[in-house]
Amino acid sequence: MNGPLRRTVAAVALVLCAAALPAASSATAAPAPAPPPADQALAQWIDRDTVVWKGAEHAAAQLEFGTHGKRIRLTPGTLSPSERLAHPHLTGYPAFTVDPRDRGLAPAAVRGRLLAAQRTADGGRTTTGVQIPGVLDDLYGTRAQHATLGPDFDHGRPTLSVWAPTARTVALELDGRTVPMRRDDTTGIWHVRGARDWAGKPYRYLVTVWVPSVGRTVTNKVTDPYSTALTADSARSLVTDLDDPKLAPAGWSRLTKPAAVPLRRARIQELQIRDFSVADRTSRHPGRYLAFTDRHSDGMGHLRSLARSGTSYVHLLPAFDFATTPERPADQARPGCDLASYAPDSDRQQDCVGKTAARDAYNWGYDPLHYTVPEGSYASDPDGPARTVEFRRMVQGLNGAGLRTVMDVVYNHTAASGQDPHSVLDRIVPGYYQRLMDDGSVATSTCCSGTAPEHTMMGKLVVDSVVTWAKEYKVDGFRFDLMGHHPKANILAVRKALDALTPRKDGVDGKSVVLYGEGWNFGEAANDARFVQATQRNMAGTGIATFSDRARDAVRGGSPFDGDPGIQGFASGLYTDPNSSKGNGNPSEQRARLLHYQDLIKIGLTGNLADYTFTDSSGHRVKGSGVDYNGAPAGYAAAPGDALAYADAHDNETLYDALAYKLPQHTDAADRGRMQVLALATAALSQGPALSQAGSDLLRSKSLDRNSFDSGDWFNALHWNCADGNGFGRGLPPAADNKDKWPYARPLLADPALRPGCAAIDHTSAAYRDLLRIHATEPAFGLSTTAGVQSALSFPLSGKDETPGVITMRLGNLVVVFNATPHRQAQTLHALAGEHYALHPLQAHGTDRTTTTASYDRPSGTFTVPARTVAVFRRG
Repeated sequence: MNGPLRRTVAAVALVLCAAALPAASSATAAPAPAPPPADQALAQWIDRDTVVWKGAEHAAAQLEFGTHGKRIRLTPGTLSPSERLAHPHLTGYPAFTVDPRDRGLAPAAVRGRLLAAQRTADGGRTTTGVQIPGVLDDLYGTRAQHATLGPDFDHGRPTLSVWAPTARTVALELDGRTVPMRRDDTTGIWHVRGARDWAGKPYRYLVTVWVPSVGRTVTNKVTDPYSTALTADSARSLVTDLDDPKLAPAGWSRLTKPAAVPLRRARIQELQIRDFSVADRTSRHPGRYLAFTDRHSDGMGHLRSLARSGTSYVHLLPAFDFATTPERPADQARPGCDLASYAPDSDRQQDCVGKTAARDAYNWGYDPLHYTVPEGSYASDPDGPARTVEFRRMVQGLNGAGLRTVMDVVYNHTAASGQDPHSVLDRIVPGYYQRLMDDGSVATSTCCSGTAPEHTMMGKLVVDSVVTWAKEYKVDGFRFDLMGHHPKANILAVRKALDALTPRKDGVDGKSVVLYGEGWNFGEAANDARFVQATQRNMAGTGIATFSDRARDAVRGGSPFDGDPGIQGFASGLYTDPNSSKGNGNPSEQRARLLHYQDLIKIGLTGNLADYTFTDSSGHRVKGSGVDYNGAPAGYAAAPGDALAYADAHDNETLYDALAYKLPQHTDAADRGRMQVLALATAALSQGPALSQAGSDLLRSKSLDRNSFDSGDWFNALHWNCADGNGFGRGLPPAADNKDKWPYARPLLADPALRPGCAAIDHTSAAYRDLLRIHATEPAFGLSTTAGVQSALSFPLSGKDETPGVITMRLGNLVVVFNATPHRQAQTLHALAGEHYALHPLQAHGTDRTTTTASYDRPSGTFTVPARTVAVFRRG
């Protein structure tokens, strides 16, 4: 889950409009009611026949609209089975049926002030606002969902279309002049056809619409939600045809991609575009898309080495247009301090960085503004087509390095809603695209203004946007932020639309595009309250993966939200190399927790399979779904590929920083590197896809920052040259998200022994690449079914006598021993006595001299592995 977003608060000048709604008849006229409390809308018009009103009496009511108090009569009713299925969160509220004589008034009613009113038992009146997404879908959405929106070119002539069914008028502001648009009354779409010379010109829509949150009609000047290009800082949309040959870099139509890798075998490197190159002195385009075309830079050299070792995808943090970064370099603030001059445990760095954070060049980008345009701050010129061309060149550069490209997409929320200048969707169709709570307020459980992909046209936007990135930018995969806030049906619709793309028709093979996301279950949508969510459990069996936090927490120890960051886990010394944290408990408690963690890791190694059966650490035969993870089933996947393994990602502390908190402080750099490799191995050698944060193999640190979304280049930049260090000791991390950890952080940051040198960094990276090569060259790591995993993979030493801190896995003709203890360990598999095993050639001839001392005793079937080492043995 992404960190909190900074948002700019600005005053909005509202242009009032005195135009009246079109005349409409009603049974009788009623006086104009007093407005309800600001923003409160307890009634929901879910389709043209039905209204649900929280808190109403089960008695006659009415909808009142227009400036002359027209009304739609409501009689007490019930929800139909299909309505209950579509709106499960409303089933306990009073329902009302629209009088058949008044149903024809719905199109007029939704285009202005709309209230629900009811006489109370004491003769008074109660009123409330009305939420209208459901009736808009019923009236217009089903007819509009297959229409083409945004700029659409036919023989060089553009048509611009925008869905605005509640607008009174929509006009096009094009290059300084106003052009009227025409409304299609069946779809609610406004459109205008232009001339050839419109191409490349800036435009906005002038949308005159009733805005319930301010209680008046306004004319909003808004960019196009379906923009394909923008001017700097997203001030205007540009009339742009993405098929224009001038936007195609040389060789674009003939781009040869690396061979497609099935998701279950994918090994993914997650990175942020600016992080990648901003501190790389060998890059000619630091912080830009074009840094990925710098073939001889240190960063691209490292990515090529990872690709040769078995990394198949680079996952880019948000690269669509986002709200919080000034796009012109001249407008970007820079810290006004000599950051390098301060002590490694000083609070001066974070204070100086924080003073410019709201105006600097850095943000992760989880604050979407325009979903389908590349972010301008990464382009050499944000004002025009460079961002399109250079994004495509970035894809070419990554593909040329042997890597396919994944985009991190954030359709679950917007940067802002209402009349905020960073609100686009909500200023065109107020109250539709954002998910509303039962009182009419915008849902913010995602940290920001939540969207409603369960509504037809928001769901359409998601599908259309993803297809555009895949088709027009040749993106090879998508990672959905907070995917559990999407309906499962919406994500499956994305999959279906991608599958329809073919090389012959569209220039891409949509079936090869991979999908995965965060299937967390929380907030107003939790437990399928509003729809069947795209959560971990629900996505099992779809071929769309979800991040698995089970093994991540077991490997690191505790959870990312512990008050005491010293709580240890499998790869951080729990029980076998204890630190001084009281949060770990006594030795008996540590041992029990460690063995349970080992069970969680074993399930992770299977691909988090729900039906995989094994003997747990208590000696019982269990399924993966029968092992507890904080009250939920540990195993939830139906097949390898349903769960994505990882030990660290951009959220929370880097793996190195987590181990800095958790390993005993006296642990030397070499052993820290060894534990880093062992932790990464639990994901790299698992069934199913695995992800690691860029730089983790280089012991990357963010100076203990747990939420670096807005911490600037100083804390975030990747250092590809080991002589520049790994980022540890760049000062206390920013106070906003880390101050409570400063007492733990200070002594660590001040300790020079925790700043690794080249030997530890280079050794860690080489050892990790050896494991990637083993994964890539051994077919047993790519099993496709639960039955195949059950047959080929086992944990022969599991049970009551299992060694704490050691996991032994048998996989086909391989035996893998994960020894997380500070001691050499012998693991005897009596069933293999007499079999011929040897250390895997890629490790026996690898760069890690310690691992080469791992041995196998054939007569006894004993595998002996050095301390803090993962060793892979192969039957010969």
